[in-house]
Amino acid sequence: MAQAEFITVQKALAGIHYPASRDDLTEHARGNDADKDILDVLGRIPDQRYEGPDDVSKAVTEASRGKGG
Repeated sequence: MAQAEFITVQKALAGIHYPASRDDLTEHARGNDADKDILDVLGRIPDQRYEGPDDVSKAVTEASRGKGG
């Protein structure tokens, strides 16, 4: 996922409180009307607890490269 696209992920997660699970992230993005591509990549990140945006950034990058859970 390109940097510009990751900014879109962060916008979809605006207002979320960390730590958050993958399901928390996905549901929050859905509530912010995230598009299908954003929801798809969030659905591919590992099912774990994310402590902040940096953790999500790393997971999204790996998932977009096909390494995600």
